[in-house]
Amino acid sequence: MAEIKAHEFDRLLSRATELYRIFLVYGPDKGLVSERAKMLAEKAGVNVDDPFSYTRLDLLELQGDPGRLIDEVNSLGLFGGQKVIHLRGSGSEKIVADAVATIDSGRIPDNILIIEGGDLKKGSALRKNAEQAKMAVSIPCYSDDVKALNALIDQELTQADLRITPEARTTLLEALGGDRVASRNEIRKLVLYCMQLKQIEQYHVTDIIGDASAISADDAVDCVLAGDLDGLHRAIQKIVQSKQPIFLVLQSCLRTFQMLDAMRAEMEEKRLQSAQIMQTSGRHIHFKRKPLMEKALRNWSSTSLARETQRLHTAIYQSRQQAQLDDSIAFQTLLASALQSQRANRS
Repeated sequence: MAEIKAHEFDRLLSRATELYRIFLVYGPDKGLVSERAKMLAEKAGVNVDDPFSYTRLDLLELQGDPGRLIDEVNSLGLFGGQKVIHLRGSGSEKIVADAVATIDSGRIPDNILIIEGGDLKKGSALRKNAEQAKMAVSIPCYSDDVKALNALIDQELTQADLRITPEARTTLLEALGGDRVASRNEIRKLVLYCMQLKQIEQYHVTDIIGDASAISADDAVDCVLAGDLDGLHRAIQKIVQSKQPIFLVLQSCLRTFQMLDAMRAEMEEKRLQSAQIMQTSGRHIHFKRKPLMEKALRNWSSTSLARETQRLHTAIYQSRQQAQLDDSIAFQTLLASALQSQRANRS
């Protein structure tokens, strides 16, 4: 039975594949979940581009064949050696939870199973089975706090041999958080822009990170949280006129609700007030958005936030399946979320 703390992953990584066969990587930060799952796959020593040693699966592939996951984990590689089975989009589905229990009850498999879970609650079947399994470890991934974001900035800047002024760092921190991959990509974009310089100044961050599309996306998400339907229409029109994809707003909205869900869970677990959570987990949020986020924490329940997060997840998945309808799917979903905010604010 193993469940590590979020900050213990780096220490675990060096011996992870020696100690465990099943890895459940879950949490509200989808980017961090994906990044850590990839690191575990690489640590296993297999070629992720070789389909004979690295198998990617999606939950939809298991729907008609629930025994496939077990078969893949217990299968032999065509040329021998260890394989990695990487399952994505698992959520808390029963077939995955049952497969984890079945695998753990048998012999130790030669292969490794990595499961990318969603924002799993403590009582979910998948998380419970993984935490109880002797071959498994659960790895939570929460949105980066200021300390983690500073470490991420330092890591990328050190590799590029760049310095950054305190003012520029503060501005950059305000623009990051919610999703590890998105934060890393923003920092790398800034590094690329400043590659020929010795030091990053505040205006560099404003020019590269604080662009119009990001502001428009934030405006639209804030309208969703406020339940401001007219404001949402205006923000979407502004994005359309700038020829920015509405899909980006959908992604930004998902990250915001994932962050709220994690903060709300911490509120309930530690019995804290929304203002107290904003002082700790919400330190990286821009000061102009903090009152709106704090109000959302007070008005939305954990159940409602989880339901809304799932709705946004589904919309993103549908928009990828039906690219010709992605703008329509995104707008209708954002409108539905704004209506839910209206109801929550009135209650």
